[in-house]
Amino acid sequence: MKKRMVMSMLAGATLLASSLLGASPATARQPAPAGQPAPAGQPAPAGQPAPAGQPAPASQPALAGRTAGSTQPVAGPRSLDVPAEFGTDWHDPVTAAPPVPKPSGTFCQVTLAEAQFRDFTPYKGTYTPPAGCGDRWSKVVLRMDGKVKGRQFDRLGHLRVGGVEIFRTSTPEPSPDGIEWSVEKDVTRYSDTLRRDQDVEMLIGNVVDDTYTGVIDVKVTLTFHAGGPAAKSATKPVTKPVTKPATNPAAPPDRVLTLQGGTTLITPRNSERIVAEVYATGSGGCEEFWYLSVPDPAPYSCKAAGGPYREVQIKVDGRLAGIAAPFPHVWTGGWSNPFLWYVIPGPRAFDVKPLEYDLTPFAGLLNDGRPHRVDVQVVGVPEGQSGWSAPVNVLVWQDSESARVTGGLTAHRAGDLANSSTYTPGPEHRVDTRGGHRLTVSGYVDTSHGRVATTVRRTLGNTSVHRWAEGENPDALDATWTDDESVTVDGRGSARTTRTQRTYTMDGSVAIGAADRLRTVLTLGDRATVVTVKSGRRTAWSRLHDTVEGDASWTLNVPRDQRHAVGTTSERFRLYGSRGCYDRSLTSVQGVLTEQRDRC
Repeated sequence: MKKRMVMSMLAGATLLASSLLGASPATARQPAPAGQPAPAGQPAPAGQPAPAGQPAPASQPALAGRTAGSTQPVAGPRSLDVPAEFGTDWHDPVTAAPPVPKPSGTFCQVTLAEAQFRDFTPYKGTYTPPAGCGDRWSKVVLRMDGKVKGRQFDRLGHLRVGGVEIFRTSTPEPSPDGIEWSVEKDVTRYSDTLRRDQDVEMLIGNVVDDTYTGVIDVKVTLTFHAGGPAAKSATKPVTKPVTKPATNPAAPPDRVLTLQGGTTLITPRNSERIVAEVYATGSGGCEEFWYLSVPDPAPYSCKAAGGPYREVQIKVDGRLAGIAAPFPHVWTGGWSNPFLWYVIPGPRAFDVKPLEYDLTPFAGLLNDGRPHRVDVQVVGVPEGQSGWSAPVNVLVWQDSESARVTGGLTAHRAGDLANSSTYTPGPEHRVDTRGGHRLTVSGYVDTSHGRVATTVRRTLGNTSVHRWAEGENPDALDATWTDDESVTVDGRGSARTTRTQRTYTMDGSVAIGAADRLRTVLTLGDRATVVTVKSGRRTAWSRLHDTVEGDASWTLNVPRDQRHAVGTTSERFRLYGSRGCYDRSLTSVQGVLTEQRDRC
């Protein structure tokens, strides 16, 4: 079945994720039991501190207070009556990921944006830091509350403050009766941007007409929790020996920079750690489904000369500085079946996480006070084809005891990019893909606390098997992406290595059977293991497993009330390690949230 054909049929016939992670999922309103009032609680007035000891406004898990290991139906009358098929209303979108943990004490809240998106006109406003919470915060939490009703596609959106992208999201597709959802994200790392008055721009591009009636109504707030680290001078002269590094890997950066003119970077001359983040998403045309593209001469609707292998590269002055595997996002209309995603979205759909690149080995070169060119390229995209957005932020940690940090690049080894995408013809068409890349970069900086050497090693891998029959019906993919990274920081005889192993998986099929009955079966996986070793001893570790499974079907080419759509989707989000354990499972059936289970 042709992807574009199926999406076209959808357009004509359907309505169309911390203490360890630093970001939280969507949370949703839970209907109160019949006859009981909904929970109450008002946030502090905009920009004003709340009393010390009062908790900040936060979304509470639907089953707060359940005992660990319990399995309970979700409270509310709708959970007691699962319909035989989808109706005109369903549970609000929700994910199994944990809410952002919030410290107690004084907090302030400001509204960052409030808008209704009907077209591609961005919201533009201004931001002023809150009064009453100082300018050093222990945590800053962004919350977006949204609502939409009627018919609408899933839409991509972004939010920028002072030109810095702090949030990227996609939207759920609504029910005729309307839905509400919310997303939280820890944005403490952008504190430098948030200390000053700034312009604000937000856009969720939308189309509203006689068919697609859903206006996307959102409100974004920032909650500032007082009590962060004291300010430090950026260029204080050395007065006595310092015996430990001035930078704390867990501390927010001192500066958050954007690229001037889209490609030019000038860093402070005393930068000792530099990390670039790229909010890379493929959308529009075949690049929304880049993992399904095939090489010639395979007969398929989405073509790319090198097949489906994609890699997001960052270059400094033309030299390869970082590589990363893009996350295979599935938006809420994805795989030709919005009924999979109405209640439980795919991993990262509501909170797009940026790819990160440790550029510290290049700090000695970047600290010369001159402009340097930084480029981002998505390898594998057909020449001249658009469909990717990849804005860049650069996070900088400075040596507060030095006006100038010097250094140099000592090693740069880039392996050959391997990419084999082989087509096998037959009654069942098949494309087997195997790709990968390696990069090792080392450099040093001479700081006020001595010479610090940094080595970054990164290895990418992708394997996939794509099978389809005539007319792309059925159409199936089984794919795995790996992104392994180690960063070793060695200063004053003490070495610390942090290794991150990321694995993304996608295993699914779409088929149209008798009577135009479309069925999608899909499993998505987002896994990561992080281990930090210092002087040969493991000092911290964490492990993330987020799995979403779904099976849904509906009838094409009929009025909405004749689709007879059914679907079951479940998610299990596990996060555990040296700082604790979180394990939650959700299940929705025909749009009803039927079960939530907490195991930690």
